[in-house]
Amino acid sequence: MKTTLKHETWIKAPATKVYQAISTAEGISTWWDKQRAIETDGYVVLEHNPGPEHGVVKIKVLDQVKDKRVEWVCISTHPATSPASAWTGTHVVFEIARRMVPPWASSKREITALQFNHSGWDEDNEYLGFCNFAWGQVLEKLKEVCESQ
Repeated sequence: MKTTLKHETWIKAPATKVYQAISTAEGISTWWDKQRAIETDGYVVLEHNPGPEHGVVKIKVLDQVKDKRVEWVCISTHPATSPASAWTGTHVVFEIARRMVPPWASSKREITALQFNHSGWDEDNEYLGFCNFAWGQVLEKLKEVCESQ
């Protein structure tokens, strides 16, 4: 059975700043891993190399809607001993929305809500929990970068 990793991060920064951080190789390199963008067959493929035991991670950009949405599909394959081996064919979607902080929060200002979904996971995959936790950490870094610039 397939499942989806889900996170939502509230960011005290404009939607434009969050979009820039998730839609370009330069932006992604500030909070995840150093990316390289390659134009191929009308698509952009992002690549990064987490190390020889994993191989190069290749992510095809499927969709971008300015200040609203970014979608990727993982097109690389990896050794079975790498957590990245579970990514092949999975989709990552970032959805951006501006909204007011909920009434129970101490401030009454708008925030940028970033919804993150990484879908297509085998729910029995040994790396599911590890990768879900790692995405949480990476998204926290994204929040820090967006709020500090």
